[in-house]
Amino acid sequence: MSDPRYSALIEKLRSGDVSRRTFLVRAAALGVSPFVAQAAIFGVAHAQDATPAAATELTPENIGVEGIPHVTDTSKGIINLYSSWPMTGASEQIGGDSAESVQFALDVYGSVAGGFELVYEALDDGIAANNGSWDAAKEAENATMVVNDPDAVAYIATYNSGAAEASIPITNEAGMAMISPANTAVQLTKDSPSNPEGYPEVLYQSGVRNYMRLVPADDIQGGASANYAYNTLGAQSAYVLHDNQTYGLGVASVFRDTFEGFGGEILGFEAFDANAPEYQALMTKIASFGPALVYLGAIVNLNASKLLQDMRLQMSADQVAFMGPDGLINQAFIDGAGEAAEGAYITFGGLPPSELESMGGTGAAWVQGMRERVGHEPDAYSVYAFDCAVVTLQAIDAVGSKDRAAILDHMFNTTDFRGLLGTFSFDDNGDTTSSTISLNVVSDGQITFQEVIGLAE
Repeated sequence: MSDPRYSALIEKLRSGDVSRRTFLVRAAALGVSPFVAQAAIFGVAHAQDATPAAATELTPENIGVEGIPHVTDTSKGIINLYSSWPMTGASEQIGGDSAESVQFALDVYGSVAGGFELVYEALDDGIAANNGSWDAAKEAENATMVVNDPDAVAYIATYNSGAAEASIPITNEAGMAMISPANTAVQLTKDSPSNPEGYPEVLYQSGVRNYMRLVPADDIQGGASANYAYNTLGAQSAYVLHDNQTYGLGVASVFRDTFEGFGGEILGFEAFDANAPEYQALMTKIASFGPALVYLGAIVNLNASKLLQDMRLQMSADQVAFMGPDGLINQAFIDGAGEAAEGAYITFGGLPPSELESMGGTGAAWVQGMRERVGHEPDAYSVYAFDCAVVTLQAIDAVGSKDRAAILDHMFNTTDFRGLLGTFSFDDNGDTTSSTISLNVVSDGQITFQEVIGLAE
């Protein structure tokens, strides 16, 4: 925009003379679209050089719950640790980085805890022929194998919420702790009017909760996304698509309900065909409604990149915003969509590695260590895989035996855990007390942090 008043306003933003919200209000008064104004805010924020805080060395003494001694002998034998998530196709980096992050934690602990040598195996619950997408039968097979291993005491799984539905009942019956770095579906742990009948209790037939997750659930993420879309972006209308899976449908439903609660208009809410060769007809239909924003609840494996490509053939980024949840916060989605991904808004339950590094401390040490190990910017969810491993290792240290019930009890009652993203505890449902949701923007082919968002008060 060539208006000198807008140029002057941008300079005031750079100098700090106006806040982001004031900038948006004044830009709107000048006729600037909220999407263009948000892009300006993003550009200013990330053009300013910041000196990152110093990294803190990762040791068993400065991570996890304070005061749990690390036992380094191996006189009691072997404990086998397993993780399970997709490892091929579009999930190759997602799963590979998380597995490497678990191994990173083991290396910090010397692959010993509680008097045992620790042997780790990363299981794949995906189907390579299906672009690496998770498979319920494969996940159930993995969980069954783990609970039948007498040397296994906990299960670090899963990445996909639908996969968790397959394995939680298996681990629950066996009395084994299950801890997830990535599941966000509300119905796994919490009562909600939108839950399928009987959830979450149907997953826990023993009557004892055995499942924990380190990432905030979709009632927080979907609500924060709707708040940002309506109250910050100024989008008054939205068209919502979902992949009809546990995760995608769940987070899309929360977005829809919260957006309508703010007064926004939902122009459509529907599932898309993940196997379709193209979506031009769908996008032509959506464009005819004139939405301010398209929200997509989906995972990367289910043709999400192609859907965004075809959307941009019909609706440009300065006319219609695109927003998606954490199932899309991975490089595979960005690479698949190409230029169409530029300007896309993607939320995440936590902070991306770039922001984590800038904060310093143990989080920065993890980012730098992971970058050396994998040779690229680590996947956002692999930070939680590290903390899942540490929760498990500390329980083994504290219990000092292969007592599954005692290890589950210790893990479930974790409080004041010093994680890479901050301190958290588990509540009575097994959910993290952390509620940080970040809003990220795709810029120059990279997922880049913009700000922390939340629900309106």
